[in-house]
Amino acid sequence: MREQAAAKGRKILASLDYPLRPVEKGYANRSLYVNLTDRAILSKPVTDEMKEIFIGGRGFGLWYLWNAVTEKTKWDDPENEIVISAGPIGGITQYPGAGKSIVVTLSPTTGTVIDSNVGGHFGPLLKFSGWDALEIQGQAEKDVIIFIDGNAGRVTIEEAGPGPGDSHLIIEQLMDIYAPTEEDKRHVSVVTTGTGAEHTLIGMLNFSFYDLHRKIVRVKQAGRGGTGTVFRAKKIRALVVKYAGVKGDSNGPADKKKINAAGIRLHREIAALDDRQCRMRRTGTTYLVQIMNDHDILPVHNFKFGSHPDAHRLNDRYWRTRFSPGKADGCWYGCTLACAHVAMEHRLKTGPYKGQVVAVDGPEYETIAGVGSNCGIFDPDSVLELNFYCDTYGIDTISFGNITAFLMECFEKGIINEKITGGLKLTFGNAEAALELLHQMARGEGFGRLAGQGVRRLKRILAEQYGADAAFLQDIGMEAKGLEYSLYVSKESLAQQGGYGLTNKGPQHDEAWLIFMDMVLNQIPTFEDKAEALYYFPMFRTWFSLNGLCKLPWNDIVPADNADTDEPAKVPEHVENYVNLFSGVTGRNITKEDLITMSEAVYNFQRVFNLKMGFGTREHDAVPYRSLGPATVEEYESRADRYDRQLKELAGFDPEGKSTEEKLRALRKYREDQYQRLIDAVYARRGWAANGVPTLETLKRLKIDFPDVVALVEKHLPRQ
Repeated sequence: MREQAAAKGRKILASLDYPLRPVEKGYANRSLYVNLTDRAILSKPVTDEMKEIFIGGRGFGLWYLWNAVTEKTKWDDPENEIVISAGPIGGITQYPGAGKSIVVTLSPTTGTVIDSNVGGHFGPLLKFSGWDALEIQGQAEKDVIIFIDGNAGRVTIEEAGPGPGDSHLIIEQLMDIYAPTEEDKRHVSVVTTGTGAEHTLIGMLNFSFYDLHRKIVRVKQAGRGGTGTVFRAKKIRALVVKYAGVKGDSNGPADKKKINAAGIRLHREIAALDDRQCRMRRTGTTYLVQIMNDHDILPVHNFKFGSHPDAHRLNDRYWRTRFSPGKADGCWYGCTLACAHVAMEHRLKTGPYKGQVVAVDGPEYETIAGVGSNCGIFDPDSVLELNFYCDTYGIDTISFGNITAFLMECFEKGIINEKITGGLKLTFGNAEAALELLHQMARGEGFGRLAGQGVRRLKRILAEQYGADAAFLQDIGMEAKGLEYSLYVSKESLAQQGGYGLTNKGPQHDEAWLIFMDMVLNQIPTFEDKAEALYYFPMFRTWFSLNGLCKLPWNDIVPADNADTDEPAKVPEHVENYVNLFSGVTGRNITKEDLITMSEAVYNFQRVFNLKMGFGTREHDAVPYRSLGPATVEEYESRADRYDRQLKELAGFDPEGKSTEEKLRALRKYREDQYQRLIDAVYARRGWAANGVPTLETLKRLKIDFPDVVALVEKHLPRQ
């Protein structure tokens, strides 16, 4: 490889040769540490205690980062790390959705730890190359590429040299270098980002996989919290891993029969039931658009509304005609749920690549709702264009959609104008303006440079520099903890309000999605019921991020008789599958209750991590009022019958003869009180004090009562 790099004019700055050895029971039993400042490359042992308490994936990332940073560390300090880990189950080929990687770092937008779950081939190939995690610290002087050759047993830090700045071009270039043949491309995965990550705080990472059927390289995104921005601050051009030889037993499982049995059961369900349930193999998560619109949950015009008459233009009926048909679309081997669709031959109409014909991965539901309906854009070609450019620029579509929608509302309210935006007419539905804003963000120019700071900073800037009403901006700026909202309207689901507000990293749906249980099916009517759901489901979903798994095979396909079980929302048969997968891979005999305990330890450790970084107490679980209820007269009057009825039946307030402003104030008082009561119930169920800090008893029960953890928590617990 030294000769190959030299032949391409690439200078090797440091290298490590390491012994090859097989993965055993899901673990390589070592992690790769790279320090870009001093060019150190080290092998670190993975201890039994790490495997027992932190499991893998997000857990390993949190543990390494905890030991790398102090309470004073900022996201762009050299000591901040990016940690990528797949987890013990990650990389199996028998069960759908087992190709995930989890990225952990300190976030530019939140100031605390962020984790992001991403598909693609990098995590599994990293593990089979001999590493349970990749831990990157420091900052290079010039752009570098980190290359891991898992067949040769060699890691190199290479000077990147001149090259393109956007993801699709970087990946093409690196594939030519590291995977010159068609066969090689199957065995190489690249992690990179684009120019947008350099000039905004909402940069994301693209993880590549090779599409054998279409003969193209495709990408999945670690989108949330600015992971790509950290990546570029460290002057990383790309990470490349190469490993040929993936087999059904590459994970070294303790009991392959258990894994096979669980996989066969789910594969049969998918084959028999997917077309009748969510149609993931046909249209992926786009099926959600129509369902969310029908239930008044689809965000429209910066979450003001939950539906729109033009939403059908973005639903799965359209995408079924647009996606490339008849091909396997799993982002890791063996995933028959195959939801990672691609739109081929989109001709770009704007930007630096105008006129070029490109393939666009997705769009997924979150992108459609974010850059589409939330911005009032119901033209699917514009959604595809925004999707492509966000991906290649390395910009998170969820954050971009929230930022743009927020600015559009500010524009229509007269808070900002064309003089401030540099001529951009940021009205709802103006796709041309949204695209120009995106291009400016990628260049770090014009109004886009300001927009790229994220909703939290924009609220402060607009109040301080342009005299906007800070309280109003707080009401309508859809972020919490500095992270922009995932794309579901939570106004009519108290449980989902808690599912967003009580997260560790900010309002992301991968922790708790309870709208249907709460709002549609009324399965959790009391505060205690909601608290129980906000205990169980965030813990259960955390487990996927510890093991390298995708959430979708859990409940986007369910057994035919699932509705007849005692707890259909939990999908008991699939929970049993996960118990068998974990024991089949690791050899640890566990119960379904153990899944929750594993996650509790990591979840509470992450809560304490927030304390370390200056967050993690009750005041930081506050949310913008629009996520609780109508923030404007326009919103209230759009659903006046609903809100009048709620005032009378629930709040004990007679709306007759009252002005809309009076009714707004009364409803707000009621809903904010409900939210505080929910917080009390959830904290009690999770074993936290009244200020949201895990108790010492909880730390001890979960075996995370390390001396530094206890000392930190003791400072924040309420005095008796």
